[in-house]
Amino acid sequence: MAVKGILFDLDGTLVDSAEDMYMALNLTLTEVAYPVVSHALVTTWVGNGIDMLVKRGLSGSMEVNPTLPPETVAYAISRFKLHYAEIVGQYAALYQNVLVGLSALAAFPKAIVTNKNRDFTETLLNKLGIASHFSVLVCGDDGQKKPSPEPLLNACNALGLKPEDVMMVGDSKSDLVAANAAGIPAIALTYGYHQGENLQEFNPQYLLSGFLDIIPVLMK
Repeated sequence: MAVKGILFDLDGTLVDSAEDMYMALNLTLTEVAYPVVSHALVTTWVGNGIDMLVKRGLSGSMEVNPTLPPETVAYAISRFKLHYAEIVGQYAALYQNVLVGLSALAAFPKAIVTNKNRDFTETLLNKLGIASHFSVLVCGDDGQKKPSPEPLLNACNALGLKPEDVMMVGDSKSDLVAANAAGIPAIALTYGYHQGENLQEFNPQYLLSGFLDIIPVLMK
């Protein structure tokens, strides 16, 4: 296929942001008198939005405890957002070769499709110096989140392209399930936050191990 545009996930694909989220989450858990959690656990929990990350932190597990008090959950989410707003971008870093790769793909219209809230997404992109590479942002508080196909289809519409003319680049089950549902071919990158899932099971067109590996695929 001749790719005319590219949709990128953010966390785990372009940016290693787990350290920021780990610190904000443990500050939050301490405030609500819940046990702190390890960095390794947080890296397996990210990718489904702030609300889900906080619920997993309160549960101490990937599986959310259905008996969590709603008022505690709501308060913890509000506190996480405050802490994360202060921290976002301080410890995050681009994955290896992302800047080089984005520059090589400068001719393609590109969108970010992320479950992260818009204000945090914009701050992170600006702090890391890559905001100018993307003409469209579709964020977690704009509507439905991945794995719904809606945000990917909204990104296609904003780019003025058909789903079959773009490629989704992501690192997680949510990215691939959303792409499949939207009729968008996908590249799965294996270095990110795949939550322990075997990404091959979700039928990506390509399974690649490094960011620069996407360039020959996209420029065919």
